[in-house]
Amino acid sequence: MSWTDERVETLKRMWAEGQSASQIAKELGGVTRNAVIGKVHRLGLSNRGPGGGPDEVAAVVEPAPPPQAEAPEPETVADVADERPAADAAIQMPVPRKPLPPGTPLPPQPGANEISPEALASVREVEKRARRLTLMELTERTCKWPIGDPATDDFWFCGLPSLPGKPYCEAHVGVAFQPMSARRDRRR
Repeated sequence: MSWTDERVETLKRMWAEGQSASQIAKELGGVTRNAVIGKVHRLGLSNRGPGGGPDEVAAVVEPAPPPQAEAPEPETVADVADERPAADAAIQMPVPRKPLPPGTPLPPQPGANEISPEALASVREVEKRARRLTLMELTERTCKWPIGDPATDDFWFCGLPSLPGKPYCEAHVGVAFQPMSARRDRRR
């Protein structure tokens, strides 16, 4: 399907009359509701006249028609672009958080790992004999546990031999991966 001048004029006329995107798609044939909505936005027709409030909401909120057995394949790159979902289709974007000032410790996360004192002691002993590798020195056989603050020069990776199939050495695997029962008990 291509957007010929005639089809665009039909779209503009029906949109101005307050027809829904589904109704326009049905009238045009060979085009989806989302393609109509996308074309409306690209043409700058998204604002309807003074009486267009409820019809416009219906065009965006009404359910999509059931899938057809066989949809025609797009013929051009422009056709593929017209088949994309509409830009205003209620996509919830995450709200960015303000960055913390440098040096501010991160607040504890709910359900954060609670490491036993024994495991911490073991990790501290391992880190005393760690190889202190940089990012560029890591391989698939070295422990990739980060140590220190990445914003400082005193940041490095453990570098001891990693366990097969794991990214960390034995001590860091014990801290990073917990048995399912321990996680389940902590939630209660």
